[in-house]
Amino acid sequence: MTETEVAVKLEAHEHEIKSLKHRMEDQEEQSKTIQDLVLAVKELALNMQAMIKEQGIQGEKIAKLEAAPGEAWNSTKRAAINSFIGALVGSFATGLIIMMAQYVK
Repeated sequence: MTETEVAVKLEAHEHEIKSLKHRMEDQEEQSKTIQDLVLAVKELALNMQAMIKEQGIQGEKIAKLEAAPGEAWNSTKRAAINSFIGALVGSFATGLIIMMAQYVK
């Protein structure tokens, strides 16, 4: 092999190496971009998980708030029925007492 052939081959190898270095830099940049994307997706997934938990808590609170008027109405009905029954029993007892008092005279 002559010096000229060696010089030509060396020049070709240098050109190859420069090309490979450039391609490697591009590959490293793409790898960094992909890594940033993976981290962003992971952060998004964590945020979504936290939001789902918060949504569940909010749903439970809303269910309790929606049930409160119905529970209050039921309590009011029970109190009214108990009062009515108490008044009837009281009236009946009073009537019995009055009838007994007249019978004893």
